[in-house]
Amino acid sequence: MALTDALGNLINFRLLPGKAHDLRGTAALIDGLNCGQFLADRAFDANWLRDALTDAGIEAVIPPKSNRRFPADFDRDRRCCAIHA
Repeated sequence: MALTDALGNLINFRLLPGKAHDLRGTAALIDGLNCGQFLADRAFDANWLRDALTDAGIEAVIPPKSNRRFPADFDRDRRCCAIHA
């Protein structure tokens, strides 16, 4: 899993076991992150991640999973991914 800036330049990465969910390495990847927005795909739609980003003053731009009862809002114009699995 790789964390990149808006231009696609590598910031940080984590190697995960082949069958590990992407969220498994995310906490370590975002530790100390300082940016305005965090763009990711719906696999990263988790309350704990959204809360951690909000606490760090980072806007989460993550589309909600289709099975969410109360989907979170996100900026549809910024749907490109900045975190890659």
